[in-house]
Amino acid sequence: MNTALFLALIFVITFLVGKLVEKVRVPWIFAALLIGFCLAVYNPFTAVTSSETFEFLAELGMYFLLFMIGFELDINKLKKSGAFIVRSTFFIIMLEAVAGTLLVHFVFGYEWYISLLVAMSFATVGEAILLPILDEFRVVNTKLGQSIIGIGTLDDIIEVLVLVLVMIKLGGGGESQGDERLILVSLVVLLILTYALTKFKKESRKFGFLSIENLFLFVLFVFFLFVGVGEYAHASAIAALLAGVGLKNFVPQERLEFIGSEIRTMCYGFFAPIFFVWVGLSLDINYLVTYPLLVLLVVAVSNSAKLLGSYIMAKNQLGTEQSILLGIGLSVRFSTSIVIIKILYENNLIGADLYSVVVASSMVFNFIVPVLFANLLVKWKVVEK
Repeated sequence: MNTALFLALIFVITFLVGKLVEKVRVPWIFAALLIGFCLAVYNPFTAVTSSETFEFLAELGMYFLLFMIGFELDINKLKKSGAFIVRSTFFIIMLEAVAGTLLVHFVFGYEWYISLLVAMSFATVGEAILLPILDEFRVVNTKLGQSIIGIGTLDDIIEVLVLVLVMIKLGGGGESQGDERLILVSLVVLLILTYALTKFKKESRKFGFLSIENLFLFVLFVFFLFVGVGEYAHASAIAALLAGVGLKNFVPQERLEFIGSEIRTMCYGFFAPIFFVWVGLSLDINYLVTYPLLVLLVVAVSNSAKLLGSYIMAKNQLGTEQSILLGIGLSVRFSTSIVIIKILYENNLIGADLYSVVVASSMVFNFIVPVLFANLLVKWKVVEK
């Protein structure tokens, strides 16, 4: 089978399976991760999935996901976060990060710094998964709904911090003096480009007269320019994110919604499914079958930390039941944590053992949490059925 036919098969199966998983309140995109998981068990298409073409498309998927994170990062909204949201975000995530660091270090035997990066990556929140449920039960504007959205939004800062720390780790090994100069120049160029895009927002009004098609071409130019420059500094991931941040602050306000819709469609409709299949393909199924309790251990430690942190911080604000719901809701994972784990794995900073366990635990969270959260909303009468 050639690459085009394989992609056709991936997209149609993602579409069909996605419709099924949506019925249990799981985002359709995780159908692609399930396909990758199945291919990790048995893969008759190794010639395609190991090809440079497929890996290039998958990497582009990773970069576009990071680009979307930067593009959707709303600094003004973050500045408006209340004291309760700020305190809760950092306490809950740091508590899980500490618990996760200890787990990774003592159970898997990784150095403290790598253990911290892994723990912080899966301590972050994929609040986008819960938004449809919050909207369906009309709790978006309640204290519980706003707390989940607020903490999930504010933790974007931590996601960016973790990504920066990963890039520092990747760029810290064994370069010659010439390489170090090239890395430094590349990073400086990235910062200048980002600053230029945000500084000259007034000049962007000229782009308001461009058609969406031409504006989209400009967006692609900026995206690939940043990623290309970032390669010299081993920082393509952070470059993609910076491209999103820069463009968010450059594109005219009246064009943001339209161009954002185009980018989101391309990212999640084409590149993201390929990336998630790639993530699933890399799982070590034999290890997971041999040590299934490790997945449950990661799930238990991570979820316990989230529940405990949420209970401590939100009991007085939300009450016991809703503070528990907060902890459950904050346990979902999404693209950023999986992207960071994939970057660590592809750069040999973690092995197939830890990678497989973390990705498998993310799959468990993303399939169980939405169902459990929705049922408890009704059972505890937070909403009427």
